[in-house]
Amino acid sequence: MNGFDLYILGRRLMRLGQEATPSAGIHRLPSSVQLVLVDVGDHPGTSVSEVVARTGLPQSLVSAAVARLRDGGALLTETDPADRRRTLVRPSARIPALTARVATTPLEDVLGPALGLEDADEIAHVVALLRELAARFERT
Repeated sequence: MNGFDLYILGRRLMRLGQEATPSAGIHRLPSSVQLVLVDVGDHPGTSVSEVVARTGLPQSLVSAAVARLRDGGALLTETDPADRRRTLVRPSARIPALTARVATTPLEDVLGPALGLEDADEIAHVVALLRELAARFERT
């Protein structure tokens, strides 16, 4: 596996996640807004300019996405006390409560058909591998 393979795998997993969370609404957002939300989730307390640098999106697009997500209650913003010209962004404390209420389709129902698997044990093994991978990322 190389970097491109990993990127393609990530996109496939993202699409399966969207399929498994039909009511979440994040996939109805423009991809730029999704990208900003994910980036801020990975880097809480970040500045808008840092989001711009990491995502490669124009500053105006990032600022608009932050405003939209702030107005929707997903992000919180505050003035950087060290540099009053900068805005710091972090996920809202409401995010875990909101995601806990999201109706999801069982992963087995999505992964089985996507992988061409019918054996429940094989599908359960794939789910276990994904959980292990997710847990490893949470430890970093």
